[in-house]
Amino acid sequence: MAVVMDTQRVAEYVARSRAAQQLYEGYSQRQVDEAVAAVGWTGYKNAEMLARLAIDETGIGNYEDKVSKNRRKTLGTMRDLKGARSVGVIGEDPARGLTEIAKPAGVVAALTPITNPGATVINNIMIVLKGGNAIILAPHPKGENTCARVVELARQALGRIGAPEDLVQYVSLAASSKEESKRRAQELMQQVDLVLVTGGPANVRMAYRSGTPALGVGVGNAPVILDETAAIDNAADKIVHSKTYDCATSCSSENALIIQAGIYDAVLRALQTRGGYLVSADEKNRLQATMWKDGALSRSVVAQPASTIARQAGLTADAALEARFLIVEEDGIGELYPFSGEKISPVLTVYRYTTFEDALEKVTRILDYQGKGHSCGIHSSNDDHITRLARAAKVSRVLVNQAHCIGTGGDFANGFDFTLSLGAGTWGGNSTCDNITYRHFVNVTRLARPIPASVPTEQELWGDYFAKYGR
Repeated sequence: MAVVMDTQRVAEYVARSRAAQQLYEGYSQRQVDEAVAAVGWTGYKNAEMLARLAIDETGIGNYEDKVSKNRRKTLGTMRDLKGARSVGVIGEDPARGLTEIAKPAGVVAALTPITNPGATVINNIMIVLKGGNAIILAPHPKGENTCARVVELARQALGRIGAPEDLVQYVSLAASSKEESKRRAQELMQQVDLVLVTGGPANVRMAYRSGTPALGVGVGNAPVILDETAAIDNAADKIVHSKTYDCATSCSSENALIIQAGIYDAVLRALQTRGGYLVSADEKNRLQATMWKDGALSRSVVAQPASTIARQAGLTADAALEARFLIVEEDGIGELYPFSGEKISPVLTVYRYTTFEDALEKVTRILDYQGKGHSCGIHSSNDDHITRLARAAKVSRVLVNQAHCIGTGGDFANGFDFTLSLGAGTWGGNSTCDNITYRHFVNVTRLARPIPASVPTEQELWGDYFAKYGR
């Protein structure tokens, strides 16, 4: 009976979304842009309230950074969307006789995570509406209240400009069991036109198995190289800001530093003077036992302050209890060395390398263990090193001399699109390696008009081949 009720309940949401989207599909670019602006502004101006709600509800991250994230991500997304063409004719190439016409995907389901229950929801609504679609959000149950408030605000903003409020809805995944919650998510995925999952690998795989076209994100575990040309103080400032931002809720924060041997000690000193605590060998063992239970990262440390994690691990030194982040020295990589994996906490692993080939090998091995496809970075002024890393690493993003968690999802100081959904390509089991934005939520009809024929000769096409190998 529960299955039937879930099917009916989800179908009601989808039916309302379809009715609203059919009206919205007739909107002009100006009207669509007004809807996006309305939602963006209500998210931006309510950043403080939503940050407080997220902290109180989830117990992860910190208030000041969540306020900053809500505002910064909304501001950046609005910058990217303002003036972009997403309705009707969006491109013309007279020489090829082609005209591109954008059309909505339809009704989009978006599964959102506990880590950023406000910022992700606002961003998802904005980019989906920009494409002329309706959205049904399915938040992590522990972030549902925050999502519900965002949805309420978004619906009020749409009503204020006369747009259909049912363009934005949410479905609760809170249930008496994980199986029931999963079943409800599956029902939603199967009934919509497109699925976006910003969350763990299990939900991404479930989306791809749903039979509905899906966009998923990859696991983060960013390794960052510091070579001998790195500006140590500048790099340390950026790394510490990134690693401690919102208690490392971002899957893009630096998880491992791979440091050239000649500057290794200087980098550690720079990190320590900025609030890092270097754990001893004994403390490392206790910290590992605390952070991983039965091979899985403990939820008790996820996006918690370093002092909280230190107390859990029994690190009693005043420096540990006052630290902004914890530093762990490591030699190994892989399953037997969990500090080489994603930690989603202000705990930073450091490696030493000698040759740059050694650094590249460590990056490859770390990503092969966790994080392939997502991102990596380098602090360097050696363009050869920068280029070699970009060519060697199987990732979708390589950041140069930047704070990693700030830059991967879009920054005012780089060219990436603002998003909270980062595709990791086929390396990470995803259908895209892009920063997911409004372009992923439109279909494009290409109109082809006749042009003068241009038929090449055999010699033009195979001349070089003929000259070398003959016909």
